[in-house]
Amino acid sequence: MMDKEKALMEHLGDLRKVIIYSGLFFIICFAIFIIFIQQMIPLITKSQKLTMLGPLDVIRFYTGVAGSLSLGVSAPYIGFLIWRFIQPALTDKESKNAIKYIPAMLLSFICGLSFGYFVVFPFAYHFLMSLGTDNFEMMITTQSYFSFLLMTTIPMGFLFEVPFVLMFLTAIELVTPNHLSSFRKYAYVVMAIVSAIITPPDFVSQLIVLFPLFILYEIGIVLSKFVIQNKERKELAEEQVPQV
Repeated sequence: MMDKEKALMEHLGDLRKVIIYSGLFFIICFAIFIIFIQQMIPLITKSQKLTMLGPLDVIRFYTGVAGSLSLGVSAPYIGFLIWRFIQPALTDKESKNAIKYIPAMLLSFICGLSFGYFVVFPFAYHFLMSLGTDNFEMMITTQSYFSFLLMTTIPMGFLFEVPFVLMFLTAIELVTPNHLSSFRKYAYVVMAIVSAIITPPDFVSQLIVLFPLFILYEIGIVLSKFVIQNKERKELAEEQVPQV
């Protein structure tokens, strides 16, 4: 009983360190971004004429931008701390596969953010703005602009991780390519719903997001088959090794 209590206290102590280190790193990043916020605003607004509705809107906008960027920069470090915390509870197989796929998932997340920032966001923004310019004087607040930017970029980062998530789940034998193929029609429905939620309400923007999602899912099935084939080749090679 004492050993269990001691182990629990050690785990709680490790969790406390994770929370403290994560919070400190986030605060440091936040302070740095606040210092250089003026230089970063043109990269975010892309020379758009935005409107402030009150003096506090400036503070909300700056803190929102700095907070979002700090969270994005802190995420890999926080993920590393969480990984180090949970790694002892994982099997050797799960641990090795996670180490193998985490870098690829991080890279795919960055690619998804880039796709959202350079493709989805500008197209959706200009398309929706064009719908009202003929009949209305369009005044976009900084808060609505930034919220729209987050809505069209952050989800894309997570969605681009789908192929490597499927590879990882296949590697630890939670799913198989046959499961993924048979689940395809349901997955497409789920992706259509997700696309409708994370994108603006116009049909064109939803299609811009939906088609890449379909492609990513199919890529995930192909990569899942590759994982199985690679595993079978290794098992066959081990069987052919002469026993000493």
